[in-house]
Amino acid sequence: MKKPVNKKSLLAALAVIPLVALLAGCAGTSDGPATGTDGDAIKIGVVGASDPYWAVYTEAAAAEGIEIEIVNFAQYPQGNPALAAGEVDLNQFQHIAYLAEYNEASSENLAPIGATAIYPIALYSSEYSNVDDIVTGDTVAVPDDDSNQARALVLLQSNGLIELTDGGTIYSGLDDIDEEASKVKVTALEASLTLASLPDVAAAVINNDFAEKGGLKFEDAIATDDATDPKALPYANIFVSRDEDKNNETFQKLVEIFQNSQDVQDGVFAVSGDTAVMLTTPVADLEESLAGIQAEIKAAQ
Repeated sequence: MKKPVNKKSLLAALAVIPLVALLAGCAGTSDGPATGTDGDAIKIGVVGASDPYWAVYTEAAAAEGIEIEIVNFAQYPQGNPALAAGEVDLNQFQHIAYLAEYNEASSENLAPIGATAIYPIALYSSEYSNVDDIVTGDTVAVPDDDSNQARALVLLQSNGLIELTDGGTIYSGLDDIDEEASKVKVTALEASLTLASLPDVAAAVINNDFAEKGGLKFEDAIATDDATDPKALPYANIFVSRDEDKNNETFQKLVEIFQNSQDVQDGVFAVSGDTAVMLTTPVADLEESLAGIQAEIKAAQ
């Protein structure tokens, strides 16, 4: 029987996000651009609004008569509570596994409405140029949110740095590390801080977007996972809406614009250091993956 999944970081995030009145869905009119029902632009929450492709995407949406506003969040845990509270109409910053954890931890029912890309997660070091050079007893940093942490731990295991007692799954946590059989010690940090930790640790697993913003070159990673593996679907990044809005035609059009605009796709690819695997996965497959992960989380409790 699996141990309960640790959700402390997600629950803590819920306590600090202000609540506002819930917004309804969005709809276009024949008189002008589609907007939110409050008359404002459709708000899409992201982590990394400075990425150039968001400006390209905003222009592409405007060309289709849809006015959008990109809302930036500094940290991952802010995005879903803001969507649930109606502060934004959609978000696009997370993968399926992250959403599953949030829904279960918060009793929300946020829904995937379209896929964007899978980004590899990678191990970086300012001290070593090869993973084999890492010394026994060194410390490696990983993200502290459950889904990215599990992915990072599997990456460390596949490169001989740790051993996981559960074999390595999307639910692996620090408690699953067999310390006696592992080469390194592992410390968990908020995902946006793993980059800053590099001077203080032997290596750090850094999410793709934070690595790019910190000026790291993706080819300098000393280890990376395989985003093309069919088993990587839980890490497909997605557009997410409130459940009552998942069939909103304007929202679905926004997904199509993202997936079909070559300029947007080129921008995503460039920002990822040519590592992103672009997706047009059917929504039914995204929903099935989400439901399966949530069911497993419940079973582990």
